[in-house]
Amino acid sequence: MMDWTDRHCRYFHRLITGQTLLYTEMVTTGALLFGDQARHLDFDALEHPVALQLGGSEPEDLAKCAKLGQTWGYDEINLNCGCPSERVQRGAFGACLMNEPQTVANGVKAMLDVVDLPVSVKHRIGIDEEESYDFVRDFVGVVSGAGCGVFIVHARNAVLKGLSPKENREIPPLRYPVVHRLKKDFPNLKFILNGGLQNNAQIVLQGPQVDGVMVGRAAYHTPYMMRAWDEWFQSGSLSRDLGSKETVGSHEDRLNIELQMATYMASQCKSNGTSWLSMARHMLGLWHGQPGARLWRQVWSDSRLKDLSPLEVMKKATFARTTIKQGESELGHA
Repeated sequence: MMDWTDRHCRYFHRLITGQTLLYTEMVTTGALLFGDQARHLDFDALEHPVALQLGGSEPEDLAKCAKLGQTWGYDEINLNCGCPSERVQRGAFGACLMNEPQTVANGVKAMLDVVDLPVSVKHRIGIDEEESYDFVRDFVGVVSGAGCGVFIVHARNAVLKGLSPKENREIPPLRYPVVHRLKKDFPNLKFILNGGLQNNAQIVLQGPQVDGVMVGRAAYHTPYMMRAWDEWFQSGSLSRDLGSKETVGSHEDRLNIELQMATYMASQCKSNGTSWLSMARHMLGLWHGQPGARLWRQVWSDSRLKDLSPLEVMKKATFARTTIKQGESELGHA
């Protein structure tokens, strides 16, 4: 989720769900060791619990960056072994590391030696045409031997040549049973299922078979789906009813979330000059599926309003959303 789940996005998501573990964008070890550390690592205390996702393969560099993550106050360090992009491959990390499980294990051990935080690994179930269960089972076996207890598994192969990152999220078939089998074969480890989960009803079906789920783009584009998740945490079960119903009072609730985010954006504009447009893009799915949502998004995306305060823009967006007549098409409205 590079360029998506920045600190402003995570702040917005935390307004919706209080207990879900949030993840940073993947940050390369080089960017932390030789770049602007504060830009990559600063976050608001509201975001807890939040994990720092690293991209890298050199144990010494990973250890230094994990230490930075602990110093900055992160709750978990995550090593990305699932990204298939060619740029990441050129750096010798991401999904190609699944071909080198001992390298991953060495990196995990190096990080665990210097931090008191949990270290997790995100990976695929295979590389290119390798669909043998033994491949991913052995990867997990070697890496868990170094002390990793949590594996976030994108239930697709990663095709390293010939497919874009977007195609890698769509073309290789989902194979959830592989993740279920990993959980049965390694009952003492935690397996978080990732890939293709679009709504809460699907989460309800998969949740009981694993230790958790990770939702990426669906949570970004339809963020209000996360509102039910805290209730799941509190109840301790994924009921089918929660998977299908809309949260009671969702209209006023969404409005309150929008107000909190607009207030946050105003404070960021004032304190460091951040454009509200760069922050508002993360909440454009808040009213997804609701009357007037398209006009509301148009207002929050309108660069002509950049000199207004976020609270003033919210007033315009609310007016646009609420003046849609019942049954009237939004097409053609400005």
